[in-house]
Amino acid sequence: MFSFQIYSAETNCKSAQISESFPTAIVRNTLLKGMKNVFFAFALFIPLFSGAADRPNIVWIIPDDMSANFSCYGETAIETPHVDKLASQGVKFTNAYVTAPVCSTCRSAFITGMYQTSIGSHHHRSGRGEMKIHLLEGMKLVPKLFQEAGYHTSITGWPVRKGRLGKTDYNFEWDQSVYDSSDWSDRKDGQPFFAQIQTPGGKLRGKDESGWEKIATAAEKHFGKRTPLEAVTLPPYYPNHPDIVRDWAAYLESVRMTDVMVGEVIARLEAEGLLENTLVLFMTDHGISHARGKQFMYDEGLHVPLVIAGPGIEAGAVRDDVVEHIDIAALSLGAAGIPLPDYMQAKDILAKDYQTREAVFAARDRCDETVDHMRSVRTKQFKYIRNFLPERPYLQPCAYKDAKEILKAIRECESAGELDDVQKLVVRKVRPPEELYDVSNDPHEINNLAADPAYTDKLKEMRARLDTWMVETNDLGRIPESEQMYESDMEMYRNKFKGKRANPVALKIIEDNIALMKKWAAEGK
Repeated sequence: MFSFQIYSAETNCKSAQISESFPTAIVRNTLLKGMKNVFFAFALFIPLFSGAADRPNIVWIIPDDMSANFSCYGETAIETPHVDKLASQGVKFTNAYVTAPVCSTCRSAFITGMYQTSIGSHHHRSGRGEMKIHLLEGMKLVPKLFQEAGYHTSITGWPVRKGRLGKTDYNFEWDQSVYDSSDWSDRKDGQPFFAQIQTPGGKLRGKDESGWEKIATAAEKHFGKRTPLEAVTLPPYYPNHPDIVRDWAAYLESVRMTDVMVGEVIARLEAEGLLENTLVLFMTDHGISHARGKQFMYDEGLHVPLVIAGPGIEAGAVRDDVVEHIDIAALSLGAAGIPLPDYMQAKDILAKDYQTREAVFAARDRCDETVDHMRSVRTKQFKYIRNFLPERPYLQPCAYKDAKEILKAIRECESAGELDDVQKLVVRKVRPPEELYDVSNDPHEINNLAADPAYTDKLKEMRARLDTWMVETNDLGRIPESEQMYESDMEMYRNKFKGKRANPVALKIIEDNIALMKKWAAEGK
């Protein structure tokens, strides 16, 4: 249904459009072509340990929608003592990036240790309708691998609610039995555990004034005062609109309250005598939900905090090599002494023989009803973004994002002619096919160097890196999503606004957006 164009690394020319469908059968039968399936017997790794006490517990703390706005990462408007302390007791990664800037695709990736583009889970909230997505036979989720190694597995929100599992949001069919319960306290005596704590993070601030006030009130009650609006420093590509400033202040309150939650988790582990033998990992699922953050390939959407502390981790270490969020799968298995599946693309970045990555990759595809197709590659110094649908606006219609007051404020400023040249980057009606940024000297990714003759060689190098990655990892986004799969997911999306939760206004917006996506596709746009 949706076509796109491929750039050749050698010729820098557009090739013929691809219009093949992307049926479920391809997802089921051709994923990870050429990669070996692997099965593990419990007996293979249990002799590695002399007893349960030798195996560390693993705890993941993963908030939603939050960038690295913690004081240990340089944020000055607020203090985050608990995450800071965790970093002082372990290792802080300053160049950690997600492979997908939206929840479900990111989560589908880290729970398998695979690029979402390699397992057919690259469209946000896909496989939710009549048509399903299935992993390749033999591929196992990380918690399943822990179960087979004798670990208790749990996933929860915070505070823990007995019997209520935490956020999963995977884009493929999976068996909930990979999680034993919602709380590590349900484990057997002496049994090690792998626990995930999934929390709202940046979502705590909501989308409008009611959400801003709610989180500000909570912060004021806990800390004795709110974050003052004058403490907010917006990125230069956002206008200084009162609603945008207030939203950012509310976001910072959500960071403060998330930091409190981290402290509560650590306090519980310590009170139960578990902390010394527990590897604690703190990471967010992608960056702040904002106009140029969540769903986009800029660092505001891709750069995340990653802090790890526990047995064998050097206190106060800082690493600036680039790592990918899927690596948490491999390093966690490695810490438990569990062999990594041969197919896994994640790397154990804590292993003694680990060789640092030269680059990290990311992909954005359809998000809800909004069809898009972007890829990026980033080294420590440069970022390259490829826009496969350059004739579409940066801010395509999207019911989820357009409902936020910050988006309304940006469009209000645009209509009033109040945006400067940098702020106009956010509302451009078309995109350059390629973007290249020297992120070391241009951290806000404002000056696109793709057309600068002085960077021709760097552009070719980064373009080639991305082309190679897409081929070597079997990027399934190269085959457009079929109209049948799109309609299957859209029917489920529509149903959310029908029945008891009827919202005819929202439903009309979604229907109009779906019609526009189809119109643009038919026009080759």
